[in-house]
Amino acid sequence: MKHKFLLILLLVLCGGWAHAQKADKNTPAPPDTIQIKGLVIIKGKNDKGRTSYKFYNDTSYARQKLKRNLQTKWFVFDLGFNNYIDRSDYNGASFVNYYPNGSSYYNGAVAYNTVGNTSYDYSAKGLATFAPRDASEPLTPSEFRLITGKSINFNIWLFQQRLNITKHKLNLLYALGLEMNNYRYARNITYLPGYPTQIIRDSVEFSKNKLFAEYISVPVMLNFNSNPARPNRAFQASLGVSGGYLLKSRTKQVSEERGKVRKTDDFNLNKWRFGLTSELGYGPVKLYANFALTALHDYGLQQYPFSIGIRLNGF
Repeated sequence: MKHKFLLILLLVLCGGWAHAQKADKNTPAPPDTIQIKGLVIIKGKNDKGRTSYKFYNDTSYARQKLKRNLQTKWFVFDLGFNNYIDRSDYNGASFVNYYPNGSSYYNGAVAYNTVGNTSYDYSAKGLATFAPRDASEPLTPSEFRLITGKSINFNIWLFQQRLNITKHKLNLLYALGLEMNNYRYARNITYLPGYPTQIIRDSVEFSKNKLFAEYISVPVMLNFNSNPARPNRAFQASLGVSGGYLLKSRTKQVSEERGKVRKTDDFNLNKWRFGLTSELGYGPVKLYANFALTALHDYGLQQYPFSIGIRLNGF
């Protein structure tokens, strides 16, 4: 009796094992799952037996991140375009160049006396000092017109941090990095280094004529995030101020007559720059805009630069 019971038990176990093997052959393999931070990727088979991928956001990962009040992003990049708003006194400068040794009144404004002194401000005389022109060929705003599509703004933020203020919806956003601005001129003008620096009309036709200025900058902004738990579906807006210091500046000109010419100088550029900075985005797509409250040059030309573009790898 004992031997019969063992035989029946053995047959049952063998039958169960065979059934499991048969079921394993007919049952598809479970899908492979890969998780990269907050992104979940599931690899499986579709109805036709072909490999398919499905992507999901891991909201638990996002909520886990929300437990940290301070978050850091490394190496955030900006790519955009530069231009400026020009408020220089061109009419006054033309008058000063026309009457270089006298003082008078014109259109209700005072023409400065230029005898025996030099002006280093944004007055008409300051502009006439920085960019002197013959009376027969007065200075015009078109001489400083930029080729916008080639006036590139490229910024590298070494780090960007976001500090929670209220429920991760209101945050303090700040960064440290380098702002690199290219101003590509459409006219044949040339910066002459020295004291004072001057900008002259050149007789050479340039295929490339640009001014480059690089600043180390610190922006500080208040940030609003509509959906902290789902960053890919969140609307974000940031607004604040920015301060920067000029690290280096140079000009680059390319022509058939002179070849490639580079000059390094401060070119009468403001050492310090202060302005407004902002950011607007939805999900991973973010736009930035910067507007300087200080003029690009230290005297003469009163041009206020601004830049707009796309921000990559930001919050």
